[in-house]
Parts: sequence; C-alpha cells; structure tokens
Amino acid sequence: MTQHMCQGLSLILLLASAIAITEAAEPKCLPQDLLDGGWIQLFDGETLFGWKHVGDAQWKVADGEISSEGDKAGWLMTTTEWADFELHVEYKALAGTNSGIFVRSALDPTDPTKDCYELNIAPRENPFPTGSLVGRLKSPGPGAVSDGEWHEFDITMRGGNVLITCDGNRVLDYCDPSPIRCGHIGLQAKEGLIAFRNIRLSPLGLKSLFHGKDLTGWSLAGAELSKFDVTEAGELHLTNGPGQITSRDEFADFVLQLQCKVNGDGLNSGVFFRTLPKGRWQGYESQINNCYLDADRSRPADFGTGGIYRRQPARRVVADDHQWFTKTIVADGPHFAVWVNGYQVSDWTDTRLAAENPREGLRLAVGAIAIQGHDPTSDFLFRTVRIVGLPE
Repeated sequence: MTQHMCQGLSLILLLASAIAITEAAEPKCLPQDLLDGGWIQLFDGETLFGWKHVGDAQWKVADGEISSEGDKAGWLMTTTEWADFELHVEYKALAGTNSGIFVRSALDPTDPTKDCYELNIAPRENPFPTGSLVGRLKSPGPGAVSDGEWHEFDITMRGGNVLITCDGNRVLDYCDPSPIRCGHIGLQAKEGLIAFRNIRLSPLGLKSLFHGKDLTGWSLAGAELSKFDVTEAGELHLTNGPGQITSRDEFADFVLQLQCKVNGDGLNSGVFFRTLPKGRWQGYESQINNCYLDADRSRPADFGTGGIYRRQPARRVVADDHQWFTKTIVADGPHFAVWVNGYQVSDWTDTRLAAENPREGLRLAVGAIAIQGHDPTSDFLFRTVRIVGLPE
C-alpha cells in the first residue's frame, strides 16, 4: 500500500485525539464484488463504532463477533437510520435463547407492532419462534433452531414489504399496510447467550446522478477554473481548480454512493451536500484526501477521506491514491455517517445552533450535491454516482 507522509496541523491532531476510539490494526474491508453491489459493513469486526448501547445489556467484541450473555436486557442500535435495504446478519444462539434483530426501529422500542419490526430469535414453543415478526406474523417456515451453530438471516425491506430468509430458505413474506418508513437497526439481548457477526447492508432504491454519457443534471455555473469532462469509459474527469460542479436536484436527507479515483499523490477534493445555491463550497463536506501522518492510517493529515471536513476527522484512512474506492454518505437530520470501501470512518451529529450556511451552524434544509475542484493540481475520476432520498 502507498503511504503518504503529509504534514498536518496541530488542530487536526487535537480533533483526531478527541474522538478517542479504539482502532483496528488493519480493517477487514468487504470484497470488491460486495462493494460493487453497494454493500457496507455495519460492524467492523473489531469495535462498536457506529453503534449505541440502549438498556442494561452488556456486550463484548472478540474474534469478529458481538456477543452478550443475556443476563440483562437491552439493545445495540445503529446510530444511523435506514429506510429500504438488504441486510445480512449471522447469529449463534443456544437453546432457550430469546433475542432478536430489530429493523426500522425507534432507538428505544417499546411496541413491536408500532415502533419497530422485530425479527425474533426464540425457541419453537415461543408464540413467535425464530424467523417470525413479533406481534405481526408467525413464520410458517422452519426457522433455524438455536443449536449453538451459526445461521444466516437475510432481510429485505422495501416499502411495506418485509422478506426474510434463513440459511437460504424463505421463512416470511410480510406486507405492512401502514409501514414504518425509516429507523435504526438493532441487536437484542434478552435471555440467554447470543452472538452476531458479518453484519452488512446494501441500501435500495438509489438512482443515478451521473449517467456516464454527459453532464445532464449538473450545473457548471460554479466551475470557475475547474474542468469537468466525461471520458470514453463513462467517468467524470475533474481537473484544475478551484471550482465545483453541482447537481440540479437538491436533497436534505439521503444515502449517496459513488466511486472515486485520485490520479495523483496527496491530492485534495471533497463531496459537498446541502450546498447553498450561491458561492463556492458552501455546504457540509465529506473530505477526499488520502494523506496520513507517520505511516499511521489512524492519523489523517487533513481530516482524511470520509471525514467531515472541519468537524470530525476520519478515524482511519482506508483509501489509497491511484486506486478506485467507494464512498457511502448518509445524511439524516443532524446526523452524518460515511463509509469508505464499506468501512465506517465517520459518525457525527451536528449539535450547533441552526444557520443557513453549514459552515456556520446546523442546516437541515435541502441543498445541492457538489464535487470540488480544489486547486490547479486537482485530477480525479468519479463514476457510479447514485442517490436516494430518505423518507421524512
């Protein structure tokens, strides 16, 4: 791997140390075929970054697993909320274990018929055995037994439809006439030992923002010194700067996925969102800069690729110059999260007072997506730029 030795500011180092997150020595990123399919990891196999404890349950991370003895009840909830998606979760439970996987859930759910969908993991004598949606539909299928072995759940949430397979067998197909539209994903500890691993998600419903043929749907009004072309391979080629290209459509809450390649060493760009219609770089910025300090990827030199510029450095520089990488950005109200190559690198909530300009405070209103040409050295390629708005 290329290792850039870039100089940083003391302020950046101070912000990086303030996060105080235990880092993995070397993250295990998803294989390329899953990345190309839009998949990201919700659990990095090493830490609980991107998760929030709710209730009294005690959770342990070891050997690529999240586990609980089940002596106290509670959840681990994702800090990010999701709408339509495919979710893959592997679980291991002992006989008598009562646990569950919660989707589109309130942060502290109280009623599985109203504020979440609870996919149960429970004995067969339970009114809702493994594979059932508690309070909604008992699985007619032969859900996996709690035998201390690993089993796989695949959950597809699309509008009001909930489709569940267990170990490759369909166990439930439920249609909710009044669906919950969006919410957290949760792991439950209730009774008995439970373990989870290989938790990954692919958002559904994304539409192309860049079609690979021309710049339809984008404005060059703010290009200034930057140049934006479409290559024969259908990629957006950005050179020179400063300047930006902005989407004509505007978004407030969304999931955005794209692929990027940095054609140089230590170059700087960014993806802006909720951007104001006038002025340059007037929005929140998800940084693109693969530099890091002292051969240590946990020390980004300039907030790092996937960091929220000026707000939260990436906890790790995952991408490399001269290689394609994927980026997933989720904006939901004041909360923002970014994944690079399927690995979550930032998780930030804007607690500032409201302001029109995100540089000055919290902005919840819609704005354009903008791609930054930073300076005369800018040389970047972008492709597979897709987005879906989140329901209000």
